[in-house]
Amino acid sequence: MRNVIAFIKRENVLVISAVLAVISCFFVPPDAGYAGYIDLRVLALLFALMAVMAGFRNMYVFSRIGRALLERTGTTRGLCALLVLLCFFSSMLVTNDVALITFVPFTVEVLLMCGKKRLMIPVIVLQTIAANLGSMLTPPGNPQNLYIYSVSGMGAVEFMAIMLPFTLLSLILLVAAVMLLGSEKTDRLESKIKYPSLNKPRLYMYIALFIISLLAVLRIIPYYIPAGLAVVCLLAADRRVFLNIDYGLLLTFVSLFVLVGNLARIPVIYDFVSGLTAEHPFAVSVGASQIISNVPAALLISGFTNDYTAVLKGVNVGGLGTIIASMASLISYKVYASVPGAKKGRYMVVFTVLNVVFLAALCALEIISI
Repeated sequence: MRNVIAFIKRENVLVISAVLAVISCFFVPPDAGYAGYIDLRVLALLFALMAVMAGFRNMYVFSRIGRALLERTGTTRGLCALLVLLCFFSSMLVTNDVALITFVPFTVEVLLMCGKKRLMIPVIVLQTIAANLGSMLTPPGNPQNLYIYSVSGMGAVEFMAIMLPFTLLSLILLVAAVMLLGSEKTDRLESKIKYPSLNKPRLYMYIALFIISLLAVLRIIPYYIPAGLAVVCLLAADRRVFLNIDYGLLLTFVSLFVLVGNLARIPVIYDFVSGLTAEHPFAVSVGASQIISNVPAALLISGFTNDYTAVLKGVNVGGLGTIIASMASLISYKVYASVPGAKKGRYMVVFTVLNVVFLAALCALEIISI
């Protein structure tokens, strides 16, 4: 029983999505139409990218890069800027989840090492915001982007052009926020973490898989090639990575595909939701993200409108706000909460205030640009 409860707590989005999908099947009994629900392209690309990122993470690739940069900082301002901007820029390619899984624990270790624990809450909160906002620029930056990019038929340049103004404003706000933290001189830091020897052939394998995955994302090669190669390469060279892939996310997508597909075939629900999203797609996307998080919101709302541009902007901006607006935000919170003496209440206050400020600024940008 304890294992079941632990699973539900760990995979609450999956459990809720699966239960709702099953309920929807009573209203729309399974038939041949179900075959059209599942987007195999999205699932295959997600699998390939998650496999590659898990491989990089197991080799401490991003932590090694962070440590090399860290050794060149001499002030707390430079240190905080580095830690925040690492999340912002790395998330564009390695996803917001991977950026936070990699750099938040790294941040805890660094700040404790240099006696700057007081900076931990603001820096981790800004890292979380940075990862969620940096990832919105590119198709592989987060799961909702990959999905919308796939179903909308947008080109990569068009996609990035839509999100560029939001990304630039986010960068300006993040830099301003770091400047407000103040600055003190510090000795140049060297992380005490010791990494295992780097397996270069394996590193080159993952780099090649990453490039192939990006080619598939850009529709230059078929989507099944990177997924198939990932399976073959992992079986041949690094089987343990199979244990680090987020299968819960893949099953969540499958559940949501079924749920959205069924809801779209129930006339009353379809008319209501499509009418609401037709008038306010951006606002509905932002609002839904606050309640069910932005990945499910993207799948749900895109099933009822063809205004993919508004949905894309809405679910990415909607990743700000509540701590469940982007499930990646929970990664940071869990890491901080595990620190001895963690002030969880203060963390939530700082998180909420900063998220509301950033959310208001980006929503204002959308209103001005209309």
